[in-house]
Amino acid sequence: MTQSRYTGTARGLHWLMAVFILLTIPAGLIMVQPGLDRSLQNGLFIYHKNVGVLLLILIVARLVWRLRNPPPAKPSSLAPTQARIAEFTHIAMYALLFLVPIAGYVRVKAGGFPIESLDALSIPSLVPRSEALAEIAKTVHYGAGLLLIALIAMHVGAALFHGVVKQDGIFSRMWPPVGGGTR
Repeated sequence: MTQSRYTGTARGLHWLMAVFILLTIPAGLIMVQPGLDRSLQNGLFIYHKNVGVLLLILIVARLVWRLRNPPPAKPSSLAPTQARIAEFTHIAMYALLFLVPIAGYVRVKAGGFPIESLDALSIPSLVPRSEALAEIAKTVHYGAGLLLIALIAMHVGAALFHGVVKQDGIFSRMWPPVGGGTR
C-alpha cells in the first residue's frame, strides 16, 4: 500500500514550526513599532531572537528528516500546475526559513547585540561587529520575512482550499499534527 500521509515526525515538526512561526511573526512586527513600552519591546526582542534560533534548529532537523524520509507522492488528482506551484512554494519556504533566521542572526551579532540562548551556551559570534553588515542583514531579514509571510499565506490558503472546499485529501496528508498513523 502506498503511503498517502506524511510521517508522524514530519507532521509534528511541521506543526511545531507553524506554531512558533505564527507567534514569532507578530512579535517581530510589533517589537519595532515606535512608542512601544521599552519593557514590552525588550521582551519581544528576546523572544524573537531566541525563537529564531530554535526555528533554525527545527528547520535543519526537518530538512534532514525529509531527506531521509521522502514525502508521500502527490495524489494523481492534483493538477500538474498545482503540483508545480506547491513544489515551488515549498522550496521557497524552506529557503526563506533558513535565510530569515540567518539574516536575523547576522543583524543582531553584527550590531553588537546578544542572543541570550547562544550566549548562555558560550557560543561565540560568527560575524564581526559591523554596522554596515548589520544594516544589510536587517534589510534582508525584513524583506525575506515579508516574502515568507506571503508564502505562508498562500500555503495556508491552499491548505484550507483543499481541506474545506475541495475535500480531496491533500490537507489530511499533514493533519492531524500527531497520531492518526501514516496509512
